[in-house]
Amino acid sequence: MTQPDLSSATLDLLTRIAGALERLAPPAVPTPDFEAADAFVWHTDPIRFEPVPRVNRVEMDLLQGIDRVRDQLVENTERFARGLPANNALLWGARGMGKSSLVKASHAAINRSLADDGARLKLVEIHREDIETLPALMGLVRGSHHRFIVFCDDLSFDSDDTSYKSLKAVLEGGIEGRPDNVIFYATSNRRHLLPRDMMDNERSTAINPGEAVEEKVSLSDRFGLWLGFHKCSQDEYLAMVAAYVDHHGIPATEEEWRPKALEWATTRGARSGRTAYQFVQDLAGRLGVALKAA
Repeated sequence: MTQPDLSSATLDLLTRIAGALERLAPPAVPTPDFEAADAFVWHTDPIRFEPVPRVNRVEMDLLQGIDRVRDQLVENTERFARGLPANNALLWGARGMGKSSLVKASHAAINRSLADDGARLKLVEIHREDIETLPALMGLVRGSHHRFIVFCDDLSFDSDDTSYKSLKAVLEGGIEGRPDNVIFYATSNRRHLLPRDMMDNERSTAINPGEAVEEKVSLSDRFGLWLGFHKCSQDEYLAMVAAYVDHHGIPATEEEWRPKALEWATTRGARSGRTAYQFVQDLAGRLGVALKAA
C-alpha cells in the first residue's frame, strides 16, 4: 500500500520542528588545540579551553621561606611530567604565602627542564564555581598525548554546597577514575576545604555523627600530597623584599627600604610574600622603576 504524499503545510511544519530542535540542541564542543599554549583557562559557557599566552607568575627563585614545600611540589610535578606515579596536591594555609605562585612557578620550571625532551606540561585553571564540570574537562583531555595539571585556586565549599561530591568522585572514586595524564592541584586557606560549622551541623543531625564527619574529611584524603604554608617571620619577610628589590633592580639600599618595609607590614597587620610584593610595587612606583615581567 503506497503512503500518501505529505502536504506542503505538513512539510513546512516538520521543517520548523526540526529547526527548533537543532536550535535547542547544545552546540558541538570544538576539538581543543592544546598546541596553542602551555596554559589554558577552562570556560563553561560555552565549553572551551581558552589559551593563555603569558601566565601571570613569579619566578621560582623569588619564592622565599617555603623551601621544603617547594621541593616537594617540584619533585611531584616532575615525576608526573615524566610519566611516573604522582599525587594530587592540596596547598593549604596562610594567605599570601605563595601557594598559587608555587603551582605556576613549578609548571614553568618543569617545562624548562624538559625542553630537550620535546615534552610540554599543560596547566589548566578551573574556577571554583565550575568544579561540577570537572568530569567534562577530564573527558576532553583523557585521550590527549599531553599531560595536564588541572589547577583550582582558592578551593573551598560553603555549607549548602554539594559540588564537593563531584570532586571526590573525579579525583579517585569514580568508575573511570582520574585519567593517567591528569593531576589535580588545589590551593585553599582550609586544610579540610569545608567550613567547621558544616561539619558540626552534620554531626548534630546525622544518625551516625562520626560517619557524617568522615565523609566531609575524606575529600581532603583524595589529595595524597598535603603542603602546609604558615605565616612568615620578620626575617623571612625582609628576605622576600630583598629578593624582589634585587630582581627588579630597584635603586634603594637596605638601609633605605628596610624601615619602610617594616612599616608597610605593620599597617597591614600581616607579613607574607604578597605583602612583600605589594610593598615592592609601591617602592618601585615611587622611584619610577618599571617591574620586570616574569
